[in-house]
Amino acid sequence: VADARNARVQVFDHRGQPVRTIGDGVLQRPMNLSLRGDRLYVADYFRDAIAIFDIEGRLLRWAAPEDGLTSPGGADAYPDGSLLVADTYGQRVVHFAGDGRLRRTWGGDDIRFNYPTDVAITDDGGFVVADGYNDRVQQFDADGQLVRRWGGPFALNIRGPFPGWFATAASIAVGPDGRIAVADYFNDRLQVFDARGRFLTAMPQRTSGSARHSAMGVAFAPDGTLWATHHALHAVEVWAAADPPLDP
Repeated sequence: VADARNARVQVFDHRGQPVRTIGDGVLQRPMNLSLRGDRLYVADYFRDAIAIFDIEGRLLRWAAPEDGLTSPGGADAYPDGSLLVADTYGQRVVHFAGDGRLRRTWGGDDIRFNYPTDVAITDDGGFVVADGYNDRVQQFDADGQLVRRWGGPFALNIRGPFPGWFATAASIAVGPDGRIAVADYFNDRLQVFDARGRFLTAMPQRTSGSARHSAMGVAFAPDGTLWATHHALHAVEVWAAADPPLDP
């Protein structure tokens, strides 16, 4: 779990028992996480770089493209070790090699992002982007071509229970079966879609008094369970893969 305001990552077992902390005295504002193989990738919002740890929590190195990052919100890694980063305040998604050499960027006149918060690589080599304040998801194929967008309405940050609409897309994850989960922050819920962006279900998160604005981070486990951080309640929720769909 990215424990952002405590400037660390906390590790738990699947029963919720604490195992260790990572990045104490090193991280400043960890955001969305990605675990690929035996490497943990942590986007550090304040350090403008991606911290790469081994599975035991040892810092291996910091990574950034040759032209730098500006408050990155999330990162993911390709099998060749290159990184894909949601460069939040850079208003772009950037792909760069392990040595920092820039391979490609997305953003600008052709594909406009509005503070992209997270990115996740799909099994076919494409990727999906949580386009934060555009209140949508943008999906790209393995060649980096835009395939589809979904969200709404008109990127106006309108709150409401409508399937497939977002009020700030804060995090995104791809499951083992290709499902895509999105943290719908101001709507206090998680939404799940199939690999083509078709709405499947939504799960409302708990509220307690003024403790709202909850859906901050999402991740799938290999067995299909969905894990989510609840920002307002400082908690982690686990949604079983066998749970029946809930009305959004």
